[in-house]
Amino acid sequence: MTVPPWAGALAGLVSGGVALGVAQLVAGVGGAPAAFPVVAVGDAAVDLAPAPVKDFAINTFGENDKTVLVAGVLVVLAAVAAVIGVSARRAPAAGYAGFGLFGAIGVLAVVTRPDTRLLDAVPTVLGALAGAWALTWLLRRATGPVARAGAAGSGGLSPAGSAEPISPPPGSAPAEPVFPGAGEPGHEVEGGFGGGAEAERPTVMRAGGRAATFDRRRLLTGAAGGAVVAGAAAVLGQQLGGRRAVNAARGGVRLPAPATPARPLPAGTDLRIGGLSPFVTPNGDFYRVDTAIVVPQVDPRDWVLRVHGMVDRPVELTYADLLKLPLTETYVTLACVSNEVGGPYVGNARWLGARMADVLRRAGLRSDADMLLSTSADGFTCGTPVDVVMDGRDALFAVAMNGEALPLEHGFPVRQVVPGLYGYVSATKWVVDIKVTRFDVDQAYWTPRGWSAKGPVKTQSRIDVPRSGDSLKAGATTIAGVAWAQHVGVAAVEVRVDRGQWRQARLAQTPGPDTWRQWVIDWAATPGRHTIEVRATDASGRTQTEQVAPPAPDGATGWHSITVDVA
Repeated sequence: MTVPPWAGALAGLVSGGVALGVAQLVAGVGGAPAAFPVVAVGDAAVDLAPAPVKDFAINTFGENDKTVLVAGVLVVLAAVAAVIGVSARRAPAAGYAGFGLFGAIGVLAVVTRPDTRLLDAVPTVLGALAGAWALTWLLRRATGPVARAGAAGSGGLSPAGSAEPISPPPGSAPAEPVFPGAGEPGHEVEGGFGGGAEAERPTVMRAGGRAATFDRRRLLTGAAGGAVVAGAAAVLGQQLGGRRAVNAARGGVRLPAPATPARPLPAGTDLRIGGLSPFVTPNGDFYRVDTAIVVPQVDPRDWVLRVHGMVDRPVELTYADLLKLPLTETYVTLACVSNEVGGPYVGNARWLGARMADVLRRAGLRSDADMLLSTSADGFTCGTPVDVVMDGRDALFAVAMNGEALPLEHGFPVRQVVPGLYGYVSATKWVVDIKVTRFDVDQAYWTPRGWSAKGPVKTQSRIDVPRSGDSLKAGATTIAGVAWAQHVGVAAVEVRVDRGQWRQARLAQTPGPDTWRQWVIDWAATPGRHTIEVRATDASGRTQTEQVAPPAPDGATGWHSITVDVA
């Protein structure tokens, strides 16, 4: 018989783990975590997925969509590795071919990513070679010479597979005879013919007619060792990938005092109602939606912002240069275009950064330029209207968030913050390049994927308290939430119950038109099931529409509605 299928599958799984661990280790040593093939394949999947699939992933898994994607890639890789291991039991060439195909797909995914080098394919190649070697080693380890109690392997089947005992060499001790049926699948003799300590194992024939046996113990110990190697290599690769170094560099940043501090928050900005979103969203609670499978590790000492294209004087700024500019501090609410009505992908923070308009004036914008094509360190691009950035609003190259250097997940060392635009056309994280261009010449990442080229934020309102589906007691009840209409401001919020008359909610104070605004209203709840709706009106007099529209192509619309039960 051959090595059992389960053993081949186990060898394949462990070998696949070794391949990925070695690839991650090499990528980490090279300081290029994005060269890890799982990341590259995941990034390619994000890029190639149709817009409806992306919407489904965001709406279903939220900020865990990338974790689910990577887990899915790993599950598929594990299944294929197991199949390769099963196939390689009889044909070792199948193992080499399988890992060769793995390597080819990984290399293709890596080298087709933006800003990659040919050397970035090295982790995948070495990982595939390590996986193929590990599979061969494990399958060989799973078989060994037939051992007999007291015979040290001197007896066994004849090369022809007959039941005749093999004659021992001259001068050696006579071997125990092997009787018909011994060594056949399923045949075990406890203690051997003479009642020794070792059981018979199924026999296989090696090349050249040499008898061998499947050795479960050697396979399992080898697999355990391979798993340890794979895990250690992966962990070390992650540590060497730069996160520790970048975290240390972030911790060493000394933020200068703003030349233009944020306005003091008026009394009554935060109503401090339980369950109501606070006026300032803590960094750890701020939503994250981006295309980065692995957070880019950008050392501020190496960071350079390049401004070029339709300009009179191309500009390059280091991180130190940026910190020397007059910095502005301001409160700005950011919203994701993927946010459904009433959804969580919106937050408000205090940002510190250099005004984008000041940097662009250094470069000298040409009069016919209408688009800023920004690029992040991982190759993502977005297109921002020039007129919005230059109209006097606090559009920033931000370096800090809520009083501390940007968290890595939110764009450290530098990101864009532009009030009034959805993030996909304005809020580039890890920004390193600005090309001044035109919308009729260049396209950003999301535009060819079905999204609008320009994304002004639509007036929205949300009910935070109570939550949909809550069971309430009859009597005085608080209904509260937030509303936003960036760079215009929220002038009014109205609430109605069971499609009755609209009632004006009380608005909290706000430092300016670029932030969301809390609201609250009292309701005398009566027993039964009730539907509560909310709508906002901006400072220009426009009330948000009742018409329901999905996020694509330029933001969801409709009134947020919840249902509660009152007893």
